[in-house]
Amino acid sequence: MRQIFFITGTDTGVGKTVLTVLLAQFLREGGVNVAALKPVCSGNRDDARKLFAALNGAVEVQGPKSKVQSCVLSLDEINPWHFRAPVAPSLAAKLEKKSVKLSQVVAHARALQKRFDVLLVEGAGGLLSPLGENFDSRDLISALRATPVIVAANRLGAVNHLLLTLAALPKNLRVKTQIVLMSLPKPDAAANSNANLLAQFFPAGKIFTLPWLGKKISASGVLKNPPVRRTLRALAR
Repeated sequence: MRQIFFITGTDTGVGKTVLTVLLAQFLREGGVNVAALKPVCSGNRDDARKLFAALNGAVEVQGPKSKVQSCVLSLDEINPWHFRAPVAPSLAAKLEKKSVKLSQVVAHARALQKRFDVLLVEGAGGLLSPLGENFDSRDLISALRATPVIVAANRLGAVNHLLLTLAALPKNLRVKTQIVLMSLPKPDAAANSNANLLAQFFPAGKIFTLPWLGKKISASGVLKNPPVRRTLRALAR
């Protein structure tokens, strides 16, 4: 079955790209035909370039029949709409007298979905940050009937931000949602209790925590960590 995961977040800079890169490389190493997109971005294309690097390097598929798998996607296929100003994409597009429509993004994702078994789609900013002409990540998730994955920094305030994000999702999407708490280099007092507190409001089996992975990570190196691999495997079920 072809599947779409949409990686969104409680805010910008919470680790969406890190998670998308790790998921993409983990699935590729497992022999899954996977693609990753950041359809719309503003400010720069750094995140899209990280996805490009994760997808386009040949990797050795794990298992008894070892082989090398490569995935050729251009940067413009991964990130078709990009704008210079470091503001919300919809505003950045207007500054360049351009626009992005929901139907365009959905059509692009559906076209790539025909070529891949799993599609990872990364949003920009938080769930309700405007992506284009009268649409946001929530609209795109609904249109693609994707499985939402909400990423949050594991710190004081995360539970409130996550519950607000969950509340903003329609019920049919909320029941499919998974949550990833990204650990920080210096955990605060709330970090150890956030997952348990959140489990009072959301199924514990859909809440995951990733350790601090460093400022500059090597996906190949991180994927040697058994707990990280277990988390990624559970997310991709």
